[in-house]
Amino acid sequence: MNKTFISRKLLLIALLAAGVSCNENKQAEKKPEWVSLFNGKDMNDWIVKIHHHEVGENFGNTFRVEDSVIKVRYDQYGDFNDQFGHLYYKEPFSHYHLKFEYRFVGKWYPSAPEYTLLNSGVMFHSQDPRTMPKEQDWPISVEMQLLAGLGDGNARPTGNMCSPGTNVVYKGKLDPQHCIESSSKTYEGEQWVRGELIVLGDSLITHIINGDTVLQYSKPQIGGGVVTNYDPAIKIDGKLLSKGFIALQSEGQPVDFRKIEILNLEK
Repeated sequence: MNKTFISRKLLLIALLAAGVSCNENKQAEKKPEWVSLFNGKDMNDWIVKIHHHEVGENFGNTFRVEDSVIKVRYDQYGDFNDQFGHLYYKEPFSHYHLKFEYRFVGKWYPSAPEYTLLNSGVMFHSQDPRTMPKEQDWPISVEMQLLAGLGDGNARPTGNMCSPGTNVVYKGKLDPQHCIESSSKTYEGEQWVRGELIVLGDSLITHIINGDTVLQYSKPQIGGGVVTNYDPAIKIDGKLLSKGFIALQSEGQPVDFRKIEILNLEK
């Protein structure tokens, strides 16, 4: 075997090794991709749970898809009867960036509680809806509360934090408030607003409205009040919430949701 043949063989091995290494680096550098949670056509990937009803029963056609939008409506209700509802994506998430658009439309349902006027939300780190008894009113979860201005000239920020059956650490201490107000401006009328959540397990959580960071807190955990008729085996106060389900809320105000996308940050 001559030296030229050996040199060519070594060169080929080196090139193959370099190619493998380059390919591995490209795979390692491949960025995660945004995934649509809502296909614009149906709610087959979503689970309904409405207070006073069994999981899976979409009472009054509360949640419906029209024109590539998830619409929340109450036109088939009688008395509202605290029939608070949530539409859950089918699987839980832990570390992620969620973005969506929402707008308030139409008239508030008059027999709903007054605080629900121009009020909705996106729940996250929620318990599995299949663990909720029929008479449980709210899921144990954290809420990105969505509000609109009342047209009275008073500030009414959106992207707030509310905590049904949970607590969070805010400004360095466990905060007992049910809701913590964000720094967002007030949005009036039926305009589309873009909301974003950056959730890092049981660590830092960031709320973003129309590109502006409006609230940050950390260590979401089970605790606090508001939720009733829950299964005691689920509500373990003090347990950190590192993952859970994402849900869209219905509580008396017609609202639309669209462009619901997630970027999984677990890896």
